Amino acid sequence: MANENNKTSETNENTAKSENKKALRSVSATPHIRDHSSTARIMSLVIVALMPATLDGIRVFGPKALAIILISIVSCIVFEWGFEKITKQKVTIGDRSAVLTGLLLALNLPVSVPLWMPVLGGFFAIVVVKMLFGGLGKNFMNPALGARCFLMLSFSKLMTDFSYRPGGNGADVVSGPTALASLKNGEAYDLKQMFLGYEAGTIGETSALSLLLGGCFLIAIGVIGWELTYTYILSLLVFVAIFSGHGLDINYLSAHVYGGGLMLGAFFMATDYVTRPITKKGQILYGIFLGVLTGIFRLYGPGAEGVSYAIIIGNLIVPLIERVTLPKHFGYQKPAKAAKN
Repeated sequence: MANENNKTSETNENTAKSENKKALRSVSATPHIRDHSSTARIMSLVIVALMPATLDGIRVFGPKALAIILISIVSCIVFEWGFEKITKQKVTIGDRSAVLTGLLLALNLPVSVPLWMPVLGGFFAIVVVKMLFGGLGKNFMNPALGARCFLMLSFSKLMTDFSYRPGGNGADVVSGPTALASLKNGEAYDLKQMFLGYEAGTIGETSALSLLLGGCFLIAIGVIGWELTYTYILSLLVFVAIFSGHGLDINYLSAHVYGGGLMLGAFFMATDYVTRPITKKGQILYGIFLGVLTGIFRLYGPGAEGVSYAIIIGNLIVPLIERVTLPKHFGYQKPAKAAKN
């Protein structure tokens, strides 16, 4: 009887060792840092942080902005659910990542786009960028930004049409060229209007105040860190101050911060858990890269913007940044030297 008990104990011990070895060999997609927060909770907090910019966009641009937002969100949910049903995968729409992708995509669209465009963008974001690469955590670029760049390259005229004039709310000031385009062309711009959101642009990028409130909320509750966001903005300001010819002109530098998609990109898209570096050092290097690249696009490129393309290109070099910034494995030590005879 004692021998049988010993054999059973040895079998259980061997099984436990085997399972431990399998666990050690298990590799999953980034991020690898464990936390008590669930994906659904984090996504919900980011959605809440985007509400000031979302509501402000609806207030300024009118009912069509609301229609675009709703169509974009519903499209992303349906495409994710449909793809997982067709491929017989576990349905993951409960993690709310599709909702966040749809909202971010809509906020990156001008209100003048036809209503089929957020549907096409949602398909590209969810199916092409996210699901075909394995789903959440395995996509190599931000889905919403990938879709925006796809739409910009495919329908550049529609994506740069800021002539929509909302009716009945006196917001005609949002028509015409963007403030950032006026800045680049040496034309007049109004910092107060840029800060409050009464300017041409996409639905969610125009109000720097709303985006600042949402971004600071995420930093305050610990959903994102300050290192990446502030390094990105500061690096752009330093680059512009050196190479723009305007030096330390506060109004000019402030216009670069308030205008375009910098606030939306720096707080809500560059900080995406999946496509940013893991370490603080890596995030700082990433922020510097994004700031310099955005400055190059804005000062020397044909357009006035540059945030979307900078972040997409930055997503591609994150693996290289992590190769030089990730710390050594816990318990790592150099192999011992062979003893001399």
